[in-house]
Amino acid sequence: MELLDRYQAVRSLTESLASVLTAEDQVAQSMPDTSPAKWHRAHTTWFFETFLLKACAPDYLELDPAFAFLFNSYYVAAGPRHTRAERGMITRPGIAEVGEYRRHVDQAMAEMLTQPVTAEVAELVELGCNHEQQHQELLLMDIKHLFSLNPIAPAYAPGVVATKECESTPMGWLRFDGGIVSVGHKGSEFCFDNELPQHDVLLQTFELADRLITCGEWIDFIEAGGYENPTHWLSDGWHTAQKNSWEAPEYWRQVDGQWMIFTLAGLRDINPAEPVSHLSYYEADAYAAWAGARLPTEFEWEHGAATADLPHANDTPSFVHPQPAAAGSDESGLRQMFGELWQWTSSSYSPYPGFRAAPGAVGEYNGKFMVNTWVLRGGCVATSPGHVRASYRNFFYPSTRWHFSGLRLARNI
Repeated sequence: MELLDRYQAVRSLTESLASVLTAEDQVAQSMPDTSPAKWHRAHTTWFFETFLLKACAPDYLELDPAFAFLFNSYYVAAGPRHTRAERGMITRPGIAEVGEYRRHVDQAMAEMLTQPVTAEVAELVELGCNHEQQHQELLLMDIKHLFSLNPIAPAYAPGVVATKECESTPMGWLRFDGGIVSVGHKGSEFCFDNELPQHDVLLQTFELADRLITCGEWIDFIEAGGYENPTHWLSDGWHTAQKNSWEAPEYWRQVDGQWMIFTLAGLRDINPAEPVSHLSYYEADAYAAWAGARLPTEFEWEHGAATADLPHANDTPSFVHPQPAAAGSDESGLRQMFGELWQWTSSSYSPYPGFRAAPGAVGEYNGKFMVNTWVLRGGCVATSPGHVRASYRNFFYPSTRWHFSGLRLARNI
């Protein structure tokens, strides 16, 4: 029953996150990179149906065979799928039918999980739960982007208190000696396949900044002509910034000459002490070059993270926080490493030595994306606490910035 309790808790949280959204909110798709909230609810259901019920429950009957086409994402081996950029065109089935689909699959899963299951089934259930937790984060990212395009700037969580105004603390540096270090997931707890296998890497001596870059420091970059001078930008980054007319991070707006930011709690003044968020890799790299530093490699970040405290995995998720918190002056060591913002690294997303994808369609989970993307580490305010660990490898294209992403500086010794 422990596995069933885990399954039901994850599924319930998804419904809770979607419960404040209207039918109209759940259908719209703001850009090709995002998906409607209704689609997230249905796709995570399709995952359990496809990889567990259809495969392991001979008596299972689909609620609607068309859902396999509508709600497959990128699993080519699982069959044909609807075009990603047109998910917002799927007005039917509606949210009531998607709710019925979730209940239908949940009932069948409950029947399966009340009986003893094989280790293979248990592993697939755990993967499905972690997959749905990833989509909970995506649902919030996508809703924030959608709401940001609305002229009235609606709030997803209007009752949430914004980050308190406080003074920013001076940035310090922590030294890490070079040498051979072990990276990758350690232990028997769940991890994604891209965190394995554990292996050794050689690091040179380096330093990490003890906190994230703040909004106030980013304003200094803007006022110094950061978005107007190509000197510090990668060529493709400069082209992307110019093509998209970037003048500030995603969700920043100038109102009467003052910078404001759109958050899950609505539009508000920027707190200069809070970490700057919603940056592309190109912006993070340009800032680092302007500041006379660089971005850390993912292995430097992971090695440094071993000295920082992990949050408790069973803490209440901070899914609806409007912004990550400013670093406290009473903290020591590396601050804001976990659960504040995803932190860009300078590492391309590649397989570890000896990486092997699982057989079949489920093996398409991570491996097929190991090209042209960059690694981010650390988790964010919308990340499930159970995913916030030193070895977790998130990845995005370098031009994207609707996710909760910031930066920490590194430098050579």
